[in-house]
Amino acid sequence: MSDHPDGPETARVVWQAAAHLLGYPEGDFWARLPLVRAAAGTRFGPFLDHLARTDRGELAAQYVETFDFRRRCCLYLTYYTDGDTRRRGESLAGLKTRYRAGGWELCEDELPDYLPVILEFAALDPGGAEILRENRAGLELLRLALHECTSPYGSVIDTVCAALPPISGAERAAVARLAGQGPPAESVGVYG
Repeated sequence: MSDHPDGPETARVVWQAAAHLLGYPEGDFWARLPLVRAAAGTRFGPFLDHLARTDRGELAAQYVETFDFRRRCCLYLTYYTDGDTRRRGESLAGLKTRYRAGGWELCEDELPDYLPVILEFAALDPGGAEILRENRAGLELLRLALHECTSPYGSVIDTVCAALPPISGAERAAVARLAGQGPPAESVGVYG
């Protein structure tokens, strides 16, 4: 499942906690935070410290500013490799199929490439860890973008990536290529 030094059980805890911490900070977020702190220990220390000194409304505003208004800080992982193309639709359908094979049905209002959904799946099914590994380039781009804008969420993605096997040379090359080119675009029905 994972090459995490503390074993696959630790990776599952990290992924479940990260799924929660990357969700929009509303009622359930705050209600479940003590459980996340107890389960994850110091692994999310920098982010948990940020939560302790940040007003709830301010955190909600930071979340929206970070993930809704910054294209490079997208929590939908296939966006990095597929952009808004037909290929992304195929990727999303493939993820839904994989979730169903694991006994999961997504809510109608959530896309299957939403990072918190993938992390929850990874916490419960080895197939989820594989999805994370397959989307490592997108994770790395997200991690780099969050650090570039000095977002406290960068430390959460650091911890997620640390629970995966080390990034390979091919994955580093993919990150560099995607960072230089950006997500693919498609001009469907537009004639020049």
